[in-house]
Amino acid sequence: MRYCDSPYLFHRRISREITIGDPTRGGVRMGAHHPVVRQSMLTCDTMDTAECVKQTLELVAVGCQIVRITAPTVKDAANLKNIVAELRARGSLVPIVADIHFKPDAAMEAANWVEMVRINPGNYADSKKFAIKEYSDDAYTAELGRIEEKFTPLVLKLKELKRALRIGTNHGSLSDRIMNRYGDTPLGMVESALEFARICRKHDFHNFKFSMKSSNPKVMIECYRLLTARLAQEGPDWNYPLHLGVTEAGEGEDGRIKSAIGIGSLLCDGLGDTIRVSLTEDSPREIEVCNDLLAQIPSLTVGDDVRSLTSTSGISQSLLTSAPTFPFDPFHFERRATPEIELSESAKCGGEQTVRVVVTRATFDKVAPKIRPKDDVKPEGIYEDLNLLELDPTQPLRIEDINCDTQLVTVKDGVNLPPITAFRLLVAQLNRLGRHNPVLLKDCLSFGPSALEPKIALLRAAVNIGSLLADGIGDAILVRGESGAGMSLRLAYNILQAAGCRSFKTDYVACPSCGRTLFNLQTVTARIKTRTEHLKGVKIAIMGCIVNGPGEMADADFGYVGGAPGKINLYVGKTPIKFNIPEADAVDRLVDLIREHGKWVEPEAQEASATH
Repeated sequence: MRYCDSPYLFHRRISREITIGDPTRGGVRMGAHHPVVRQSMLTCDTMDTAECVKQTLELVAVGCQIVRITAPTVKDAANLKNIVAELRARGSLVPIVADIHFKPDAAMEAANWVEMVRINPGNYADSKKFAIKEYSDDAYTAELGRIEEKFTPLVLKLKELKRALRIGTNHGSLSDRIMNRYGDTPLGMVESALEFARICRKHDFHNFKFSMKSSNPKVMIECYRLLTARLAQEGPDWNYPLHLGVTEAGEGEDGRIKSAIGIGSLLCDGLGDTIRVSLTEDSPREIEVCNDLLAQIPSLTVGDDVRSLTSTSGISQSLLTSAPTFPFDPFHFERRATPEIELSESAKCGGEQTVRVVVTRATFDKVAPKIRPKDDVKPEGIYEDLNLLELDPTQPLRIEDINCDTQLVTVKDGVNLPPITAFRLLVAQLNRLGRHNPVLLKDCLSFGPSALEPKIALLRAAVNIGSLLADGIGDAILVRGESGAGMSLRLAYNILQAAGCRSFKTDYVACPSCGRTLFNLQTVTARIKTRTEHLKGVKIAIMGCIVNGPGEMADADFGYVGGAPGKINLYVGKTPIKFNIPEADAVDRLVDLIREHGKWVEPEAQEASATH
């Protein structure tokens, strides 16, 4: 199976064109050769018409092209009529998407008023009680028949009204039937979506797109790769558009890094027709990141044909032809096997070692005086002092170019290739020679006349290094695009944490808020972080409602979930432990729960132990 034409040459996947609304009256054409579409979601109560209109207009003002609004009940879905009418009266023609979970009746009502309906196959017409049950083939087929009976009326209505559909599966939010046959896996997510797509096609309805979201960028990347490959297997007319997003990415730098790794990696491989950056912040901030990320993709990829690549980089056609199609398994993450070597006096890399952080001598001289023995964020190697072999992957490598497997290698500066392409090609050549050398990844191979703006340096480093880490490539990393010494060091560690390669701080999975949210996510997230941000290696999910928890918390250790207005439920993994805790007490009870499960460390005690 293949998810893209080449891991070395940029070719955008040409998907089937769909329309969201009437393109002659403000609607959006998506797929085919159209530019990638930016979208976001409202955070207010769907019954508050005035606030919904206000937030929608604010999003449109910053470039949002599609706006999603939750419709958890039939009553909410009916109020979409008033929201859309007021928007149109104010001259806004932006397409509106109704977000549906659990309630087919709400979807049927919403379809009357909005341009698109989003459903989650895991909970639209299927059961999700986290029950362990064996399904015989007959029982499985019978369940599919029941789903088709419930889903078909929506398909027929969408077709009649010329609406669009998003089939959106989420990691950790699969039905019991899918979970028990495929597990909580990318394959399960893909098969769940394809079941619903087949029902659409059975009724000659094709105006739909897919999404495969996860809060884990590596899982998200695998899902979209596998979906794209499976669609290609199904046939040339299965080339439906893809909506990209890392769900519950969180806030601030962490949310941007996670989104850049997941979305940016796929965009650089030519996948994606629309994107959303899900941040626990005000929605217009999401569009700013969408714009910044999309603006980087042309310079992070190469021209869209071989002639452009060969003429600008000097790569020979024979080298591209001889390189393995993929120097990594694109559908199952596995870190590339290398021997363990000495990186510096204080650190080893490769083998079973964690991915290490290297800095330049200039950066080290600036940050070293501020580093304390107890600090987790510190340089583990100095670039200029490394026993490092720099190679040009645009030229064929020979066995005599590399003396042994224990030589650390990297791509030399000045190579006229994007970093993702350059390092993939380097590893392909190493594999061809039977070499397993550890690799030092760089976020950039050349420098412009002026320093990058910090927010752009962050996105570019996250895309370049994060994409390669998701491929399983890389034993140490070097960030140089960020000119601030301390900021570049911190950014390197944050990329490793977001890519799931290393844990040096508490990991938070926080949903971006919507009309279903039962508490102020930004305020509560800040409160929880203040109490728990010293818990290295602990993952805490902060979910505004039961829709995003427990299922979509996926692999979090603990969950803080809105259960009812003013009431919080606490989880250990996917298991609810405490119910209906008053919100004023809930953070304290969360700390108690972490303590009960042996994960709590007092901040002072942690600092004292770290000095020994």
